[in-house]
Amino acid sequence: MRDGYVVTWQGREYDASPDGENVRIYAPEPGAGFEESRPGRFVRVLRQGEFSDLTYVRTTCTWRGQPFIVLAEADAWLRVEYTGGRSPVAQALGLEEFDFGVYQGWAPAGEVTELYEHRI
Repeated sequence: MRDGYVVTWQGREYDASPDGENVRIYAPEPGAGFEESRPGRFVRVLRQGEFSDLTYVRTTCTWRGQPFIVLAEADAWLRVEYTGGRSPVAQALGLEEFDFGVYQGWAPAGEVTELYEHRI
């Protein structure tokens, strides 16, 4: 499940983080020009013109008949954030109020339907 920026570099798509005119790209394995930022995570800085298609990707879904975005995945669970805008519904679903009016929780992946990756 993806929720964040991606860019295309040398024909491959990478998770990315814009930084002014530069973009940091991330890979799970070492490669030319990549430096290890932590075990199993490698980063490389690209300059404007070295990459293409800077896009934001967001995964949406439906859980228990309500709309959500998917923030993360762990084992057979998805971290979801309610986007329906109705706090009584969020509370009835047993979601925690992560921030004022922002409700999140863990949903069993098998109960989630209509997974869709949006490119914004």
